[in-house]
Amino acid sequence: MSHHHDKSCTHQHKGLLAFMLSWKGVALILALAGVSYYLLTQHLEHLAVALPYLILLACPLMHIFGHGHGGHGAHNKEDKE
Repeated sequence: MSHHHDKSCTHQHKGLLAFMLSWKGVALILALAGVSYYLLTQHLEHLAVALPYLILLACPLMHIFGHGHGGHGAHNKEDKE
């Protein structure tokens, strides 16, 4: 059984990397880091209260968005021959 990735998937990853290395991407990363630092230092008790619910919410989201990765998704006709 041979596994090969779609070329559009590789292209999307290269586009994301190019964006993250651009000045807009770096600014976005810095802004997210600043907001994360503020939330973790000033609102840690709120996060601690919400954490069990966030973990429970993560389970169905991983099932919805996680399928199709790691070779479990749709197979091409070439793989069946």
